[in-house]
Amino acid sequence: MSGQRCVLVGGGVAAASAASHLRGRGFDGEILLVGEEPDPPYERPPLSKGFLAGSTDFGELHARQPGWYAEQEIELRLGVRAESIDPVARSVTLSSGELLAYDALVLATGLRPRSLPGFDGERVHYLRTAADARRLHAELARSQRLVVLGAGFVGCEVAATAAGLGKQVTVFEPAGTPLERALGSAIGAVLTEIHREHGVEVRAGEYVSSLVHTGDGLLLTTNLGHRVECDLVLVSVGSEPNVELAAQAGLATGNGILVDEYGRTTAPGVYAIGDVAAQYHPVYRGRIRVEHHDNAVRQGANVAATLTDADEGHADTYWFWSDQYEHSLQAAGRPHDLSALVIRGSLEERSFSAFSLVGDRIRGVISLNRPADVLAVRRLLFEPHQVSAEQLRDESVPLKRLVPRTRGAAARV
Repeated sequence: MSGQRCVLVGGGVAAASAASHLRGRGFDGEILLVGEEPDPPYERPPLSKGFLAGSTDFGELHARQPGWYAEQEIELRLGVRAESIDPVARSVTLSSGELLAYDALVLATGLRPRSLPGFDGERVHYLRTAADARRLHAELARSQRLVVLGAGFVGCEVAATAAGLGKQVTVFEPAGTPLERALGSAIGAVLTEIHREHGVEVRAGEYVSSLVHTGDGLLLTTNLGHRVECDLVLVSVGSEPNVELAAQAGLATGNGILVDEYGRTTAPGVYAIGDVAAQYHPVYRGRIRVEHHDNAVRQGANVAATLTDADEGHADTYWFWSDQYEHSLQAAGRPHDLSALVIRGSLEERSFSAFSLVGDRIRGVISLNRPADVLAVRRLLFEPHQVSAEQLRDESVPLKRLVPRTRGAAARV
């Protein structure tokens, strides 16, 4: 692609990673990065933690320092939105009215929080952007009672942050435990107790059905008829991929923008990466959309390889983390049956790894305060191996012994 133009649409770490790896691979054409937010690409995980608490400065979140883009001759178009794509003419129209021609277009349009009808107003918050976090931080500073709707990762992290700031926090979760869908009920129960020990009221199996603005706060009513007064509400009930731009241009979409293992969409010269991409995975033999920082960075590197004719398909293991209070939760792979996890360590002592075992192969691991276990499993997942539940439970058997000395081709799982 020497001498050609690559346009990146999206202001997150996926786009920044693609730009960085393109230059690192010797691409000497034009690179234009279009971002709807006014800030250059930044990391989002700290928004619910250190940045919200006020202990992390925004400058620490930059994916690349602002001066780096000029040094690398990467042109930023910030504070503008891509309005439409013409795949035939190979052009993008911006909200500023500018028409950008491209040789390659990379869509990294990310997610938006799922909204609840009727849940809006100055005291109701959603968290996705730095502007959202700044607003919530300012409101928390002059408030005392926060209600969080939804105990997913963002909801749990904000609850932990607010509790650390001395706020009164109540979390409503329709499922039986926080993060039950992602971690299972047994690990969800451990997280419930951790939050309660830090003063958070966790009300599982209950959800808020209506919200009324009062003179100085909010009055919530739950499905069980209970009423709760608070100063602020954070709605954290999931997210939706921003596929509209791609869909309007005729690209194939579903739960995300559909791409192959190289990041290619159904339109020539158009690619998609990051949280919005439902990418084919050659080991899992299906399209998977992953909403995690590490995957976005790796897909940015993957598409840069594709654009520089390296043909490196994306076949990484999936890994994510969540910091809540003093605890570090990590997971790798794709657990199969969350009701039949094999526990290594102790749930009661909050030091364990929970393995998903199908036959004699590990499908995934969820770990609390045991990062070394997750690292070992990430190295092992796609390698030939045989392991029993008894071996996994036995802490005298080092996990690294299960890693084959000679690495072969990625195994089908």
